[in-house]
Amino acid sequence: MDVIKSTCVLKLLNYSMSKVFVTGPDGLLGSNIVRELLDRKCDVRAMVLPGRDPMTLKGLPIEVVYGDITKKEDVIELSKGCDFFINVAAITDMWPSRGEIYFRINVKGTENAIEAVLANKMKRMVHIGSASSFGYGTIENPGNETTPFKSAKYKVDYIESKKLGQEKVIQAVKERGLPAIVVCPTFMMGPYDSKPSSGAMIIAIIKGKMPAFSSGGKNWVYVKDVSRGVCNALTLGRDGEAYILGGENLTYVDAVKRISVAVGQKKIPRFVAPDLFLKLFGLLGTISGAITKKAPALTINLAKIACDGHYFSPKKAIEELRMPQTPIEVGVKEAHQWFIDNGYL
Repeated sequence: MDVIKSTCVLKLLNYSMSKVFVTGPDGLLGSNIVRELLDRKCDVRAMVLPGRDPMTLKGLPIEVVYGDITKKEDVIELSKGCDFFINVAAITDMWPSRGEIYFRINVKGTENAIEAVLANKMKRMVHIGSASSFGYGTIENPGNETTPFKSAKYKVDYIESKKLGQEKVIQAVKERGLPAIVVCPTFMMGPYDSKPSSGAMIIAIIKGKMPAFSSGGKNWVYVKDVSRGVCNALTLGRDGEAYILGGENLTYVDAVKRISVAVGQKKIPRFVAPDLFLKLFGLLGTISGAITKKAPALTINLAKIACDGHYFSPKKAIEELRMPQTPIEVGVKEAHQWFIDNGYL
């Protein structure tokens, strides 16, 4: 066992001083990946969307270039001279639930990344997928990379486009010899969440604006564990394989209680909202959003998701990508402090 560990460490160190091209570098995951790469002595070229101010990247010793993932010529030209490609860029919005933009960015953008890796003869592409591309299970028997897809019933183009983008990568590995691996995070918690995305839940809990629990649950993971898994995947893992980068399976009740303790919030919801009530509230939100053209607090699609248990196993990533497992409280506390430092709280 010691020999295996030593071999893996040596393999991970092989790409030190390599140049890594990162798309979507200024979101929650991308910001943490960039820092992990810098810790590993990699040169980073980060492609930022034109007109965007990458606040989470300020002061970092990286090369920032401006380009659009949906423009193939941008991606090919800007990634020239790089050894590895980490494709984080995606639209992760859940409102509106349907839209051509999801497929333009999450599918066409992925196809452009594939073309860039092949054209520039890179060593490997790490594509960021989503655990929702696999079927979820129960806490006792969580879903894994072989569990059939179940989430088409939610009718959310973000989910469907991420699944299709992942399939494009695996198809290119098989048919065109693309050196690529797919990693699929679950629900990430941690710092540099400028949107905020998952951090919106932390903020709502801190401000006492979560009126009730929902009956479902999900897999929760520390974003720095994910970024380490992503960077390990530059050299570990198998081409054409997908890996769920997850952490702990928790119901919303258990997760909110633990998050509340981590941020020192004593006021938490007192009851679980009945599924029917939650879905009715979501339906009203969807109708309101359609009329006002403003994103509602809850949609019928999100309500249905919140009533289910989206539980996954990270076993494959732990074994093959040496992904660490850190309690979510660590990520919650770091996110909380980052929100305070940057004026969100």
